[in-house]
Formats: sequence, structure tokens, C-alpha cells
Amino acid sequence: MRISSVSSVRRVRFIGVAGAVAVLAGVVAAGPAPADAAAHGAKGEAQARVQGSGQISYAYSPDDTIKFTVDAKAAPFTRPMPGLPLPGLPTDARGTVKFSHASEGRKTGWSRARVDCMVTGGGTATLTAIVTKSNVGEVGKRFGISVQQGHGGEPDRLGFGWDIVNFEPRETDKKGNAVESKVGTCMAPAPFAPVVKGGFDVVHVDLPPLPGAVRRG
Repeated sequence: MRISSVSSVRRVRFIGVAGAVAVLAGVVAAGPAPADAAAHGAKGEAQARVQGSGQISYAYSPDDTIKFTVDAKAAPFTRPMPGLPLPGLPTDARGTVKFSHASEGRKTGWSRARVDCMVTGGGTATLTAIVTKSNVGEVGKRFGISVQQGHGGEPDRLGFGWDIVNFEPRETDKKGNAVESKVGTCMAPAPFAPVVKGGFDVVHVDLPPLPGAVRRG
């Protein structure tokens, strides 16, 4: 799976390296988190979500067919992390992202990934997902995308965290190729590519309260 027109000198693999673990800095649990923290959103409360499928127009691959399908929902405090004093992050999420890139004369690349983080703001969302199946990307790697639902006649937009972003500016590998940075949870660029077919729905919900009694250090 690749979007690699920019890298005409050196080809860049479409998925970045595994993301660094994010933590809630300064939050220390004063006691065990209640069981209902993981059930946030399961009692009828509104849930942040991104759903839809669309083909984008990418400036550096104008003749290629690049498609994304997203089905992601918020699932706060459901993914415990080592060293985190809470049962996960308020941005924990579930769902899937599918991606394909077809260009003339080349094999169509595709990946399927499991969503692990999502945060929304108005009609925009950023999310990350970990590759579970692919014919070109490495299973287990995290990547980030952003989605913006268009309003007032403006198109939906989508951004992806590879090819033109997410590089270490002063590092190369042993072959002299550019090195991609680690991708942390919910890290993605602005949604820069317009959607030309299909579309996405973004439902914003404010971040939930922290579970249980907490104190800030």
C-alpha cells in the first residue's frame, strides 16, 4: 500500500513505523477506576464517530485511484496501557480503516487496520489504526488519518500521515533513504486531500470526564 509519487528519488513505504505510547501526563488515580468507566457510551450517551467511504484526489498522484473506508467509534478508557494510571485514554476507539491505491501498470496496494484512537472537533476527526492485513504494508504498524466533513458546498477532505509528512528531518537509513517517525495515538496531519467520490460523516462529542476520583500532580 503506497502513495509515493513525491518520492520519485526514493520510494517510501505507505505505512509509518509503530507508534509511541501516549500517556495522560499529570493524572494520577487516587483509587481503582469504577467499572462503568469502560462502559461510557453504552448507556445511551452520544458517541463520537466517523463513518463513510470515499475516493480522494491526491495532488502528487492525480491519475491514481485512492480510496479509504472508515468505520470508527469512540470507546473511552477501554485500552489499558503500561504506566497509565487510568484504564486507558479518553480517546480510545474501535473500528476499522480500509485503504487501497490503484495506479496503471502496478499492483493495487491495500491494507486493513484496526482503529485504536480517535478524537473529534467540530466536523473534523483524527484517528490512528494498526495494520492487521495488507499486501504491501507491515502488519502491526500504526498510521494516522484525518477526516473533515464538508459544509456549505465544500467537499469532504482526508489527510494521511505518510509520503509527504512524518519524516525524521536529520536521519536516513543505511541505504540513505528518509526515515519515518514513530506514529503515536491519534497523530495525523490536517485533512489536505479533497474527496471526489463518496463521503464521510463525522459526529463530534466532547471528551468524557475522567473515571473515578483523580487528582492532578
